Parts: sequence; C-alpha cells; structure tokens
Amino acid sequence: MNTEGSKSSPALVRWIGRMERVPAVRAIRNGLVNLIPVLIIGAFALILKEFPVSGYKDFIRQFAGGALYALFDFVYSATFGVLSVYMTYSISRSYMKVKADRDVVQGGAVFASLLSFFMLTGVYLPGFGLDNMGPHAMFIALLSALGASAAYMRLFKLLNRRRQYLFTIGADREFNRMMSVFLPVLLTSLGFALINLLVTRIFGEESFHAVVIRLLNGMFSVGKVGFAKGFFFVLLSSVLWFFGVHGSDALEDVMQNYFVPGLAENMAAVEAGLEPQAILTKQFFDCFVLMGGCGSAICLLIAILAFSRNRAHKGVGFAASFPMLFNINELMVFGLPIIFNPTMLIPFLLVPLVCYSVSYLALSLGIVPLITASVEWTTPILLGGFLATGSPAGALLQLFNVALGVAIYLPFVRLLDRESVRMQKEHYEEFVRYYRENENELQTASLIDQNNIYGDFAKGLAADLRYRLTDFLSIYYQPQYDYAGRCVGVEALLRWKHPTHGTLYPPLVIKLASDCGILPDLEEAVIERVLHDRQRVIDRFGEGVKISVNVTASTVVTPRFLQFCRSLNEKAPFAKTNTCLEVTEQTALTQGEETRSQLRELRKMGVLLAIDDFSMGQTSLHYLTDSLFDIVKIDGSLVRGLANNPTCREIITSIVELADSLSLTVIAEYVETEELKEILHGIGCDCYQGYLFSPAVPLDEPAP
Repeated sequence: MNTEGSKSSPALVRWIGRMERVPAVRAIRNGLVNLIPVLIIGAFALILKEFPVSGYKDFIRQFAGGALYALFDFVYSATFGVLSVYMTYSISRSYMKVKADRDVVQGGAVFASLLSFFMLTGVYLPGFGLDNMGPHAMFIALLSALGASAAYMRLFKLLNRRRQYLFTIGADREFNRMMSVFLPVLLTSLGFALINLLVTRIFGEESFHAVVIRLLNGMFSVGKVGFAKGFFFVLLSSVLWFFGVHGSDALEDVMQNYFVPGLAENMAAVEAGLEPQAILTKQFFDCFVLMGGCGSAICLLIAILAFSRNRAHKGVGFAASFPMLFNINELMVFGLPIIFNPTMLIPFLLVPLVCYSVSYLALSLGIVPLITASVEWTTPILLGGFLATGSPAGALLQLFNVALGVAIYLPFVRLLDRESVRMQKEHYEEFVRYYRENENELQTASLIDQNNIYGDFAKGLAADLRYRLTDFLSIYYQPQYDYAGRCVGVEALLRWKHPTHGTLYPPLVIKLASDCGILPDLEEAVIERVLHDRQRVIDRFGEGVKISVNVTASTVVTPRFLQFCRSLNEKAPFAKTNTCLEVTEQTALTQGEETRSQLRELRKMGVLLAIDDFSMGQTSLHYLTDSLFDIVKIDGSLVRGLANNPTCREIITSIVELADSLSLTVIAEYVETEELKEILHGIGCDCYQGYLFSPAVPLDEPAP
C-alpha cells in the first residue's frame, strides 16, 4: 500500500483497493481498454463527419454526390454505430481472462454473451437497427457480457462434472472442444431469453432495453423545467456514464422533451423583440457542462497532461486530446478508464455539477447572456461559448469552469497515479508468483502467448523490455573466492530495473527476451556492458580476476554470436581480458561438428568456457567429450542439499574427481555457510560463490 495515499485518505484507498480486485471491475476496465482501436477510428470518422464548420459540411455532402460524407458515415456506423456489440465481446473475453480458469473453454462465453445481448436489445423486432447496437445499449452490453459469461462458466463446470458433453467420434479435437460448449451456451442464452420475456410482459414493452430507457425517462416526469431538474439530469447522466451507460444517449428523450425547446423559445422571443427567458437549453449543457464530453472531461485532460507523472495516463491523454477538442471523449472514458474507476468517481460526478451550478447562476444573474443561437455539440471550447451567447462572456465562463474543474480533478489525478503504481506492483507480484510456480512448465511454452491475464501482463513487460532494453539495464557482480579467501573471479549478473515494478526477477527477464526474440540482443548488451566495466571490476576485486558472463546454449553456437565475439576481439583481444562465458542450459547444446567448431574458435580468441549448473546427467557429461570447457559450476541444488543428502555428496565427489582428471576448475555456487564450505573443501572443491562471501553487488556499492 502506498504510504502517502494511506496517510491522505486511508478509508478511500482501502475501498479503492477492494474495488480494483473485484473480477467484474477488472474485466470491464480491461475490456474497455481493448476497444481503443475501434474508438480512435470511430472518433476521427465522427469528427470528419460532424466538423462544426458550415462550409466544410456543405462540401462533404456535395462532393462526388456525397461520397465523402457517406464514407465517414460508413466508418462511424461500423464503429460507434455497433459499439455495444464490441463491448459485449471485449468485456466477456476479458472476464474469462481475469478468471483464468483452465477447466473452462473460454470462447463459449463470448457466444453466450452476444446471444444474450441481442435477445435483451430486441433483435427480433422489425425495426431493430444501429440504435439498438450503438452507445444506447451500453448498459445491456455490460449486463450481457458479465452476466452471461458468469452463468456460462458455472454451467460449463456443472456439466463437465456430470460429463454431459456432446462428442463426435472421428472428429478433430477443435470440433469436439466446441461441441462441449453447446449446452452451456444454449442454457445461458435461454435463461436470458426468459428474463427478457418476463420483463417485457410485466412492463408492457417490446424489449428489456426499452424497459430500461422507459424507467430512466420516467424519473423526469415530475416537476417543471428548472435548476433542480437540470441538476438531476447532469447527475444521472454522469452516474450512468460511470457505470458504463452512455448517459447522453440514454437520456436523449429527456433532453428532447425538456431542454431542446428552450432554444426555440429564446429565438422566438428575440425575433419578437422580447427578452429570452429559458436558461436550460441543449446548448447550455453542451457548452458549459459537457466541455470535452461527459464529466466535463476537458478539465481531466488538462489535469493529466499538466500534472500527471504516469506515462500511460499521459499517453491516453495525448491520444484523446484531439477528439476531445470536439467534445468526443469516449477514448478517455474507456482508455483511462473512467468507467468503474473508483478513484475518479467523486470528481467525475462533482465537476459537471459544479460547472452546471456556476453556469446556471451566471446566466440567471445576467452576468452571461442567455443562449439564443444554435451551436453544434462538436464545437470546440471558447468558440462554442461565444457563438451560443453572442458574447465573449460565454467564452470566459467556459474558461472559468475549466479552471474550477482542473482544480477539482487535480488531487484525484495524483491519487490515480499512486493507485496505478500500487496496482501495477500488486499485479506484477501476482504475475511473478504465477511464473515461479510454473517456471519449469513455461520453459517449453511461450509466456507471452498464454491466453489469460498473465499472458497480457507478459506482453506489456516484453514491450517495455524490447523498447527500453538498455535504458534500465545494470550489471551486478558476485565475487568467487578460493579456500584461502582470495578473490579469483566474479560473475556478472543481469539486473533490469523496470520504472514501475523495480528490479525484475532475472529468469523472467531472460524468458521474456527469449519469447519476444530479443535474447541475443540482451546477451550482447550485457557482454558489452561487462567489458566496459572491466577496469572498474579489476579496481574493485583485484588484478587477474576472471570475469564470467552468462550466455544461453541456444545463443553461444549461432553464427551471429560468433561474429559478435570476433568484432569484440578485434577491438580488445579476449586473451587480455580474462573473460569467461558461462553456458546456461535453458536449451541443451547441440552435439555436432558445427557446434564444436564454433566453441573451438571462441577458445582460440582467448575466451574461457564454463558449464553452468553442471550435474552428472547425460546432457552435462556430453559437454566434456571434446575438452572444450575450462570450468564447471556445480548445480546449486546439489550444493544446497550437500549437508543433509548423502546422494548430493556422492554426486559432487564424482564431479570433482572427473574435473580433476580433465584438469578443469570446479566452482560451487550457493555456498551460504561455513559448514558447506568445509564439506566442499573436504571433497576437494576449493572455489566458492555464495552469500557466505558476498551477494551480487553493483560496482558503485561498498563491499559487504
């Protein structure tokens, strides 16, 4: 838990932490982030379609018979027009990833969710169209994605226990796997069909979606148009947005019935030479409340760009900034995200209400003229306020509201930064636990290709590693001592310090680099850094120390690595650097003349070769057949078991005797006690590495 955040508001931080761990919340947020490509395309299509310049609009409607307008409209219809369908798919898929249940065929949940969505929105109705699949139906998308996915998963497990599967003899595995989801999908979709039927019969509407819209609109049937009704409209719209419902679209009938007529009344009054009377118009909300979209999000955008220290948040801000100039903020709402983000709940509700109240007061007192001109909702800030009121006071009111909004959002943006760091660390720790528990299994599988939340997290880390490979790379050195206490060598150990998670678990770094194809780049960067540090190593540990660097067996025998070593040798001959390459056995060395030839050439350059984690297995023994290695490092598990396991003692004794017969140096790792050191000395092993002597340390850190 972040100390600063805990001191400032411990109850809020604890509540936020609990909310962040709810699978449904994580699924919604992850699912919405995955929609960013669709949102970007749709936002630009909408801007090009509704750009608030009359000459431009006339041009695109007339050019080539309206072909440009039709093109932008097609793209908009294929993105925002069916946004709720994309949401259903993405959130359902994300929910199954968050659950990460390997016993359930996850793909079936998506089909169950989509079927349920179309039933609840009334696909069976004659007039079914884009209105039923676009932003209007976001609440139905959330309900279907989460509810149907959860129901499908429970049914799948239940039917799996009872083995009520449908299989076809002779069919391929994929066909049989998909047949296994048939009954869970069928029962889930039937359940939602029955819910739809029951609700429509009770309320007398055509679909579940229509019932939701009717209930929302019914909340405004009492009372006259005034401050209270407008205040409640802003509050409810923001609440709906926070919970994933497109508030503006869901309350469109309310807007048309109660607020749109205000502009016509004012314009008629002006024409008649009278004073306008209506404060609340559609343009009032568009210009002074929904600046940058719902939540007065232009204020949040400025707060993030000016004050946030989180790279990801700033990235979302920059990506969303251009559409938000035209009050299109779905990219910010979904990308940050704001939806189901408990950190942003208070300011997201409060800022629009403050802007509404200040603007209502300013217009009612005559500080700002009432609105008497129609302005497109996509008109940018300042211009919109000026055009709507016909006065610079309208633009100044917008500026004042923005300043107030930024001040309110600012502390929550900082809290969001802290919470993001805390959650990232928490997710990283959970990810590392998963990796360490499954490390052996994952050696032969791609971590970044895992079809679960861990695979997604691995992709993010791999991207950071790929694009910042050397930026956060550092080398620690662990000394090696002989029995007399002289430092005879050091092992260079990779450390990669992530800007958020700190120093990553080293085997995980190697695994990620291998999975994304940059392991050779990483190993070459480490070797170059070590050679650059050589003089400092000598100054620290003494003249003549051997410097060992780990290289995987799959890399050391490649033509690329051999050429790399040749170029280094030309600059500074290895024979003068006392450099040793420790071959690690992530993959075994291939046994062939080409491999032996490359190892011989490395030795001719003056490179020493060591076998890391040596045991008496067949894989380790075949490395010694051609006398190409100089050093063997005993498998750490054997050393750790030496004090209590007679078998470990026998194996190490055999290794030492074999090494002596081949004139090889033996080094024991993980020597952590005097007892282990003395036992190894009695066996005949007199070179040690471990915490008894020193942990791995950076060169600029004092000796322990």
